[in-house]
Amino acid sequence: MPFGAQRVIRSIFQSPLKMSQWHTGSILMLQNAFLQSVHLQVGERAELTKAFTQNDVFAFSELTGDTNPLHLSEDFAKASKFGKPVVHGVLVCGLMSAVLGTKMPGCVLLSQDLRFLAPLYIGERVSAIADVIKVRRSIAWIAVSCIVKETEKVIMKGEVKIMLPEGRNQNV
Repeated sequence: MPFGAQRVIRSIFQSPLKMSQWHTGSILMLQNAFLQSVHLQVGERAELTKAFTQNDVFAFSELTGDTNPLHLSEDFAKASKFGKPVVHGVLVCGLMSAVLGTKMPGCVLLSQDLRFLAPLYIGERVSAIADVIKVRRSIAWIAVSCIVKETEKVIMKGEVKIMLPEGRNQNV
């Protein structure tokens, strides 16, 4: 079983609410009721903040096979223009995926246009921010950015297009 799947399964069964207390039908009814009661509107904002650790970077490298020494080797990175190891850009994108998946559950990513403007160093607290800029039927356009708020350093910015889950009847 993949490393990430083990962690997810372990967290489900270690949570205070045991899955055995729920019937599958009850879970689906609860999810459907939640999705139908949430409406996405222009101007809404969702945000998550995280500081990636060296262990996060190593785990991502192990899962993806991306062993670029710029992310993993202090000596290699020290000799680069960055001066120290940087977090994988795609790992930063993963934080944006977490914003969309947890704050807009059931959405499906259709496209993205992202620009990386600065490196994110291990240990920096980065905020992934998603601002709804347009909603048309079942499609939403979201302005996204990842910012280190302490220094106002913009790591990444761009736009994503998502498909909203069924039952969110958007008529804009």
